Amino acid sequence: KMYVTGDINNIVYQYTLSTAWDVSTASYDSVSFNLGSQTVNPRGMFFKSDGTKMYAMGSTPSQAVYQYTLSTAWDISTASYASKSFSTSTQDTIPESLFLSSDGTKMYVMGVSNDFVYQYTLSIAWDVSTASYASKSFSTSSQEGNVGGMFFKDDGTKMFLVGTFQDSIFQYTLSTAWDISTVSYDSVSFDISSQDIVPQALFIGSDGTKIYVSGDNTDFIYQYSS
Repeated sequence: KMYVTGDINNIVYQYTLSTAWDVSTASYDSVSFNLGSQTVNPRGMFFKSDGTKMYAMGSTPSQAVYQYTLSTAWDISTASYASKSFSTSTQDTIPESLFLSSDGTKMYVMGVSNDFVYQYTLSIAWDVSTASYASKSFSTSSQEGNVGGMFFKDDGTKMFLVGTFQDSIFQYTLSTAWDISTVSYDSVSFDISSQDIVPQALFIGSDGTKIYVSGDNTDFIYQYSS
């Protein structure tokens, strides 16, 4: 399954990959979900690993993360707003990317207003209404001043960013897992400018050998092998 959202019509679209992790085999399921009742211009989206919860984030009308419940796992036609949200506006007014830790107790928001990744704590796992700022952040500006996508390794020891100024994926190490204040740049990057010069989202397959980047310039999702 693959999910794509854009900032034009505020809709999440669902696709099936007939060959797992091969984006060239994707077909549209004719299934979608409109986020417009909560946010317009959605930028970040995240799913719990069991497919029962979805999170979406936008910059208008408020800078907030919204939580949704899927009554059938991975079927967004069964999604409903859980009436739970959390505002990130105190940290950044243009949130761009969203990620939650594997246990659902930590949340990360990357903003392009300040070019920082911010860390939050959820006192109840997977419940964004219980989030609070952990007073931990990391500046992306030394590598990228306009980051579009963010992804973490499932053990919290690696972070990856992609942005529109350098058109590259950058790799980082967290010396303490899931603690953004312990991030250091690995001096490792990968140029994707031959495919798209406005990369907006980043995802890495479960075994770490496949990378996916969506581009705003070409409206394509590109797949890479590592």
